[in-house]
Amino acid sequence: MELGATRVEVFADGRVTVGGESISTTEGTDPYSAAITVLAGYAQASGAPVLAEAIDHVKGQEGRFHVHPDGRAEALGSFPVAEKTIQAPSVPVATPSAHLETQFVRPDKPRPSTGFRSVLYSATGGFVNLGPSAKDQDEAELERRIARPLSGSFNTAILSLKGGIGKTSTTVGVGMILAEYRGDHPCAIDANPDSGDLAERALGEMLYQKVKPRTITDIVRDIDHINSLTMLTDYMHHANRLHLVAGEQDPALSDALTAGEYLRIKQLVSQYYSVTLTDCGTGVSHPAMAGVLPEATNLVIASGYAVSGAKRARNTLQWLADHGYENLARNAIVVVTDKDQVSSRVNKRAIEEHLAGFCRQLITVPHDRGVADGDRISLDKIAAGTRRAYKEIAAAIVDGYV
Repeated sequence: MELGATRVEVFADGRVTVGGESISTTEGTDPYSAAITVLAGYAQASGAPVLAEAIDHVKGQEGRFHVHPDGRAEALGSFPVAEKTIQAPSVPVATPSAHLETQFVRPDKPRPSTGFRSVLYSATGGFVNLGPSAKDQDEAELERRIARPLSGSFNTAILSLKGGIGKTSTTVGVGMILAEYRGDHPCAIDANPDSGDLAERALGEMLYQKVKPRTITDIVRDIDHINSLTMLTDYMHHANRLHLVAGEQDPALSDALTAGEYLRIKQLVSQYYSVTLTDCGTGVSHPAMAGVLPEATNLVIASGYAVSGAKRARNTLQWLADHGYENLARNAIVVVTDKDQVSSRVNKRAIEEHLAGFCRQLITVPHDRGVADGDRISLDKIAAGTRRAYKEIAAAIVDGYV
């Protein structure tokens, strides 16, 4: 400590000392405000500014400042003090090469966005800020996981062994959530051999019919000439920030997609997109799946609460484990969508617990007419519980990339 400086220390148990003596602080106030008040008294008694050297044992930070007789705190060097922030170089700690940024003002609490806390914040003009609720904090953590930066290109395959149980709606809903919270554009590929309707679910039937009818078949045909993102996007459809490769509507052509053709498309897309979702259709034995599964970073298995759908999801995971994809099966995300509102005779909890034992994570999507009707999926129109489920799925997918 510099000769003549008064030491201010903040401890993890909440104690604040000035010159080795504990001072009283008011709960919820900045500890340095109380210290500055005491130091201002010293300055008034001596008629000269007091030099203080502060050590924050909670944050592992150090710094120095002057306190004048009028209570004004002034950085020595530069760091935030009292109500004023002054830019400063870092302060050396331990060794000359180690530097820590000194901070003596606690950051403001984040603004609450929902519930009573938000109402109170608005009603008091921000004077009363209770901070985000536990629910808000949980939502913020989901969004942080979804938005985390990625290095490289990753692909999630979304599949099922039965149609009509929420596979494509999950692909669209999760794709739109990824598009909303990520800084990069995600891509969704319709590799469904049964005339997939991924683009229609994202755009709506009327809008889809008005756009250029380019599909995955057109990309396969022209792939040797597509050598830039600009050219590739001309073959794609766009639902806001979600970019889509539409499925072939001619059954004779859609069923003809080979593993090699899918691989070429995936390799092309991965040059420009870090996150890709592949809607795979309703089977794992279709020829194209021999190209999809080896290239998948992780899997989403779609299921429903109907007993037959739950059994098919379990059989899908077992098939994967038996055919060399143990890691994909073990780390799969099973999504159970209550699309048909099964009767009370079905033990939903038993189905969830049974499937959860075969995968990394199980996420349920509640019944939602905005999804079940089979028309365009809009994040503005789906229920809050559905949106939350899609966010959980998106976060779990990105978790599997890192």
